[in-house]
Amino acid sequence: MDEVEKSHLSKPNVGKQAQKHLDEAEKKFDKYNEELKSLSHDIVRSAPLKEEEAQTKLSSREVAKNNDLYLKPDKTMPDMQKFNEIFQKEWEFQSEYVNFIAEHKELIGETIEMWTHPFGGKGACFWKVPTNKPVWGPRYLAEQIKKRRYVRFKTDERRHTSSDGTGTFYGAMVAETVVQRMDANPVSSHKSVFMGSGGF
Repeated sequence: MDEVEKSHLSKPNVGKQAQKHLDEAEKKFDKYNEELKSLSHDIVRSAPLKEEEAQTKLSSREVAKNNDLYLKPDKTMPDMQKFNEIFQKEWEFQSEYVNFIAEHKELIGETIEMWTHPFGGKGACFWKVPTNKPVWGPRYLAEQIKKRRYVRFKTDERRHTSSDGTGTFYGAMVAETVVQRMDANPVSSHKSVFMGSGGF
């Protein structure tokens, strides 16, 4: 790294008062960053799922009329590693075609584009999944769409005492809700093994 690059990365020269403010801001930022890291997965998992109705409601007649769309990957990328035959039955189960309706909750009506690579040795696939209509696709694709969610955090305005006893502060981060960004619902209302124990 030459001297010009080093000078861009070094701290600017400022007065003592300004430096004091910068140091305080850096400490606050570091503390906030540590607070975010310390939020355990249990706290995040305990956040309630934001309740939303399904976007697509089709009658059985509409489903029967428009239920012949079978998805194929747009692109495939080979995998250099060897497939472990121990997982053959699981692969067969996950690659079975299931009938589902994909929904994009944040960009309603937009096609879902995603890569899948559920098993080493089976290669990666790029899919374009139309939304709000019945489609047939591999179970692992539907499950991957179903897992597209994120946690919405909020600042808790209650007063908290720091764990090291240095003082009190306001504004701890708490997990407010889990937001389903994309979803995949089985076309049939009959209970099945589709997507595991999530009520399907």
